[in-house]
Amino acid sequence: MSSESRTMRCSVVREHGGPENVIIEDRAIPEPGPGQVRIAVRATALNHLDLWVRQGVPGHPFPLPMILGCDFSGVVDALGPGVTNAADGDEVAVAPGFSCGTCRRCLGGDDNLCSKYGIYGETTDGGCAEYAIVNAANLLPKPKNLSFEESAAFPLVFQTAWHMLVARCNIRAGETVLVHAAGSGVGSAAVQIAKLHAATVIATASTQSKLDLATELGADHVINYTEVDFAREVRRITGKKGADIVFEHTGEATFPGSVKSLAWGGRLVTCGATSGFDGQFDLRMLFFKSLSFLGSTMGSRAELHTVVDLIEAGELRPVIDRVLPLDRVQDAHRVLENREQFGKVVLTP
Repeated sequence: MSSESRTMRCSVVREHGGPENVIIEDRAIPEPGPGQVRIAVRATALNHLDLWVRQGVPGHPFPLPMILGCDFSGVVDALGPGVTNAADGDEVAVAPGFSCGTCRRCLGGDDNLCSKYGIYGETTDGGCAEYAIVNAANLLPKPKNLSFEESAAFPLVFQTAWHMLVARCNIRAGETVLVHAAGSGVGSAAVQIAKLHAATVIATASTQSKLDLATELGADHVINYTEVDFAREVRRITGKKGADIVFEHTGEATFPGSVKSLAWGGRLVTCGATSGFDGQFDLRMLFFKSLSFLGSTMGSRAELHTVVDLIEAGELRPVIDRVLPLDRVQDAHRVLENREQFGKVVLTP
């Protein structure tokens, strides 16, 4: 179906700044190129990445103007030349990261380490729009037991959390895992993945309501980090042993305590630093306690297909805090920026 003379509404950042810098624009509906498909978007979930693109990150240029949105779902409505793995009308979700597909790392299943790796809504236009263009290789079958809103809410956070805990930390049954900010999308995913692997989960959050919801997801112990020293609580809960794994993504505000929370031989894995980039700690802790510090970004597409299977089996589930119309994208950014949500904030066109 040609998009000639037709337009779509989309959420665009033209210059960095506050939530008011996310604007709704009309653009021509794009046509898919070779190996691409066009999706009629049904839902788009926000991530902290959307805030970084909107706010700007020192030393990291973004190719503005940018249509935001790395997590989205919808219906395939146009195929580019050479596409054989999709048909018009397919209900799909999207793997948010893309790579060259031909280098040694891609062929070895480490596509997230490809030198040409990019993310929709960060490196190229994303899915916070009525229509989006994606590589056909990035299509995921929409889980049959999920709505479009739920299908937009799982890819990035579950892919990230799975890679952190399973690929990077090699999580084992019986281990203790400290999950920070369990009310975030990636935190709520990490609680579930850790429990799936028969770990004991200690979850932190800033309010009692978030702690209650973390408990519902399976957390064995919860800590309000605004009221107590979470590192001291972790030591108390574990009988002074500490956590085998600390799931970090908040950075500066929690990093010193996260290091103190680790057991001898423990692993700290991090995918972000939402509270700041300056992670202070006593270097002696690193070698004296034989600790491992692991960085992690995204994950492989193969891992994401594993997540889809587990979601369809009812073993994992995305958590949605609220669904808002696209016109309220600025409100959605404020909710995420103020950490008012538990789980994901989703927009519908």
